[in-house]
Amino acid sequence: MAFSAPPSAAGGVRNPSGRKPLGLVQNIIKRKHSFAQFFAMTGILLLSCRSLGQKYRMYNLSEDAAALREDQENLTSRMNNIKHSLLAEAAREPTGAFAARLRLLFGDESN
Repeated sequence: MAFSAPPSAAGGVRNPSGRKPLGLVQNIIKRKHSFAQFFAMTGILLLSCRSLGQKYRMYNLSEDAAALREDQENLTSRMNNIKHSLLAEAAREPTGAFAARLRLLFGDESN
């Protein structure tokens, strides 16, 4: 003969009080203060993480701006060096037409 287990043992673990466990919505209603506090703390944590991300993004942007400023200064310096060397070479030409044309192109009014 087969051994049959009692229905309470076969169904799994039961509450000691014998009541049916509360569902999610009933649990939320019963402990609404705790859930409200949990959601508020979660929101604060998410806002803190977002602020931290924005702080580092601003730091990276300021580093990028400084690097771009330095690149601009280097390019301006190189352009001025090229301009002066072209004008110096054009000044050696006997007719002076090339130097005059370069001065017009560069917007240089000095002789």
